[in-house]
Amino acid sequence: MKRRSVITLLAAFLILLLPLQSVSAFPDTGHDPNAAKIEKLKNKGIVNGAKNGRFNPKGKLSYAEGVSLIVKGMELSLAHIQFIKEPKASDYFTHVPDKAWYAKAFVIAHHNGLDIPKDVKPHSSISREQFAHLLYQALITTGDYAFTEIYHIIKDENNINPDYMTSIQRLLNIKVIQLDKSGKFYPQKAITRSEAAAWLHDAIDFVKEMAEQPKPEPEPQPQLQNLKLSLTPVNPEVNRVTVTADAPHPGYGIRIASITFDNDTAILHVETVQPDPNQMYPQVITEVKAETYVASSYKVRFAS
Repeated sequence: MKRRSVITLLAAFLILLLPLQSVSAFPDTGHDPNAAKIEKLKNKGIVNGAKNGRFNPKGKLSYAEGVSLIVKGMELSLAHIQFIKEPKASDYFTHVPDKAWYAKAFVIAHHNGLDIPKDVKPHSSISREQFAHLLYQALITTGDYAFTEIYHIIKDENNINPDYMTSIQRLLNIKVIQLDKSGKFYPQKAITRSEAAAWLHDAIDFVKEMAEQPKPEPEPQPQLQNLKLSLTPVNPEVNRVTVTADAPHPGYGIRIASITFDNDTAILHVETVQPDPNQMYPQVITEVKAETYVASSYKVRFAS
């Protein structure tokens, strides 16, 4: 009787364990905070185990693994490019062998605009800022997205490569990446396999969600304010004309597109120089200016 009770209890215990085991895709991800996301990527065939069927979630991700993961997860390809000859990794990278398992991923990444250094060491660890930058560049190949222009204060911003800042800010805005409780990003720290999987998972979800949403109407471009001009004599015959205005942020500029003449008046036609859509700018009112030269015999005004 006691033996039957022990068997019954053991069976019940094993039944209770089954749901816990099904949560993790790998035997070592059960207690990882990104276990569910890792499992979804495994079910899609995007991630594989490291060694002995384990995922090694706390292990450092190599550059080769990072590039391959992004190319596969974001479904990058060479389908939109025609080649005269077959492209090889050695055409673009010094240390990427043509027969390496990751060679094709590097070629695909290169031709999709991912910013990978020519002298990259594939087996070196990829940092958090490097992975974020490549992930963002891959993401924007999938569509034309309108990103919220919110500039996040990052406590260790001084440690971030300025070339990567826009990518990091954009990924923060769409909540693909997050800062820690102290507001730090740890840009130069090697990214873990778990973190990389989680970021990729959320980037894939973002692309899917955007594809399902109707495209919003384009927002009107902000206009320059307080347009002014001033004249400074260069010599008795010529005045320097300086045009100034207030712009919403430093990304904007102003230019004098043309000058027409009406009797004794020079009429300036000015245009707004739009900011680079692939850059992030702090929302600070900024004075912009442009200069030209006009004969001192002319009055000067703006076109109405």
